Amino acid sequence: MRIAVTGSTGLIGTALVSSLRADGHEVVRLVRRPSRTGDEVEWDPVRQYVDTAGLHGCEAVVHLAGAGIGDHRWTDAYKKELRDSRVLGTAAIAEAVASLEVPPRVLVSGSAVGFYGDTGDRAVDESAPPGEGFLPSLCVEWEEAASAAEEAGIRTVFARSGLVVSPKGGAWGRLFPLFRAGLGGRLGSGNQYWSFIALHDHVAALRHLIDTESLEGPVNLTAPSPATNREVTAAMGAALGRPTLFPVPEVVLRAALGELSSDILTSQRVVPARLSESGFTFAFPTVGEAVGAALS
Repeated sequence: MRIAVTGSTGLIGTALVSSLRADGHEVVRLVRRPSRTGDEVEWDPVRQYVDTAGLHGCEAVVHLAGAGIGDHRWTDAYKKELRDSRVLGTAAIAEAVASLEVPPRVLVSGSAVGFYGDTGDRAVDESAPPGEGFLPSLCVEWEEAASAAEEAGIRTVFARSGLVVSPKGGAWGRLFPLFRAGLGGRLGSGNQYWSFIALHDHVAALRHLIDTESLEGPVNLTAPSPATNREVTAAMGAALGRPTLFPVPEVVLRAALGELSSDILTSQRVVPARLSESGFTFAFPTVGEAVGAALS
């Protein structure tokens, strides 16, 4: 199968491309510069430009590109960058695939469990409405930007990702050095739920979305048992053999991170109802197993 991937140099994109190629699939990577090799296709999400010639023959497109949520403080300028990189980029991809004479049979477009906002200790699945605040409103716009693909009859799946457990990047990647140094501890009350997923399972789930014709619309990519921050802290300490004695008070997080701290302190108990119902099996369903897989 010929598959196009945006965000191919990111944490998830790198792992996905490697997995697809290992199984003999042809992968073309969308890059934000003139293409240099036969497996590259130029695009510019800000200008909403895609070299559609490079997408001919693709049966699937996986759109993962976007500025990192946790990379910077949420200044007004960075919130605009977060929005533009997602909304403009998704619109560009959706319009490009819709314009093809023979469009791909599926577009898997990245989204996030930030859609649901703060759910407290209430478990939510894909039937839940959006929450309130910057991240939920961003996710709503992000998903709506793919309307051109949906209107063209392309099966469109929104992969609402949880926190990916990996030492190689993402929000969790920042935790491993702290815990290795013995500086890890619960954040705030520690009672907030984190909806996580092992990197291995995330890649497998994306491939499941590509292959499963019955899946379209939102699909939560999270492990079946969300863990509290206290449980995450215990699992990290146990896996690394380090103490977890230094809790970080909520007031300190807010002072250090500004509005971004809300993403860390928010409780999101999100469950993967549609993924599980479609027959997907998690290799690392618990937070202890996910952390262990990340370290193996």
